[in-house]
Amino acid sequence: MTNMAKPLRVVICGGGRTGHLNAILFKQLADVEVRLLTRNRDIVALYQAGNDLTALLPDGGTLSARLDGVSCHAGDVLHDADIVVMTQPAHVRLAALQEMVDFLPTDKKVFLGAIPGFCGFDWLAENVLEGRDNIVIWGMKDVPHTAFDLTPGQSVRMGGAKSVLHIALHDRENTGDGVILQQYLQRLYQCPVELLQSFLEITLTPGNPIMHSSVIYGLIGPYGQWHDRAFDEPLCWWSDCPEIGAYFLERCDAESQALCRKIARDLEVDLSSVRPLKHEIADAYGSQIRDARTMWSVLTTNRAYDGIQAPLVADESGKGWVMDRQSRAFHEDVAFGLALLVEMGRRMAVPLPHIQEIFSWCVNHMGGLKRSSLDYFPQHWPTERPTL
Repeated sequence: MTNMAKPLRVVICGGGRTGHLNAILFKQLADVEVRLLTRNRDIVALYQAGNDLTALLPDGGTLSARLDGVSCHAGDVLHDADIVVMTQPAHVRLAALQEMVDFLPTDKKVFLGAIPGFCGFDWLAENVLEGRDNIVIWGMKDVPHTAFDLTPGQSVRMGGAKSVLHIALHDRENTGDGVILQQYLQRLYQCPVELLQSFLEITLTPGNPIMHSSVIYGLIGPYGQWHDRAFDEPLCWWSDCPEIGAYFLERCDAESQALCRKIARDLEVDLSSVRPLKHEIADAYGSQIRDARTMWSVLTTNRAYDGIQAPLVADESGKGWVMDRQSRAFHEDVAFGLALLVEMGRRMAVPLPHIQEIFSWCVNHMGGLKRSSLDYFPQHWPTERPTL
């Protein structure tokens, strides 16, 4: 059993929206030490100058926090960590883990996880942490809150919160580790924290990889209203989602569900928690959704999604806006999310025509794949361990 009277030492890795918001929320709690590991030297400089972090709440209020440490160097913050929360995009996690591994404690259990844990985080972490049996690998199914309007090192705006959080352990871990992890996370979050049976329940949960790519395809793909032309003004991911984007999302979600059914049957694993996306969103946000009748209405009337802007940059012509091909919507969601689903479908002989169509178009639009989740996806899954 853990001694819950001891300070819980939390290290958050990643200075983005989720990292900022979780750091602020955790620091509101008694007997919780919070340190931030980031590559952004400006955030470190602001901390050293005495700046607090501020969360702008949905009701107009604020929460402020003075963290216990902020650094660009893993050795400054990881030496006594109890729980490490990686919030970086999937496409930078390999490098981040490699930089961290030598500075993680060796004399106690350390719970290292990703929020969210999608894109095969368990396989990636297992490979990098090979031989480190004191490191417990875990992931969270989704972000606990939406977050946006980040001013690094200063403030972030908090959106809607999930009603229940779901976590999973790597299949190498034991039941006792799951109990301790739940205790830690229940100490950090106000809502219930439930432990899933398999990490595949996270890997296969429909989320950003099919959501963002479907909306992009519906907006600027070959059937989109803005195909080969710039947007007149910035737009939001969800409140401005076109109906054709919601259509493609429904088709991709149905294919993802078919893949889940095949994996559950062939691998004899319970994936019943991986529900259709519309139901997942409706359950997660409840009354924050004004109209839950259709996928399109769920996306466009969810107050938790209000104000979340799509990743746009100024068009080279100087007139209007275009999708940022360097954004994580491409380099994370497509290269590390969709790529994994496409390959899993191929190996399981499950047709994924809409997912494949969107994946192929997005890869071409972003100029090809430099890195992807296939770099660490086990070559002979589902029977082989990963190698890099």
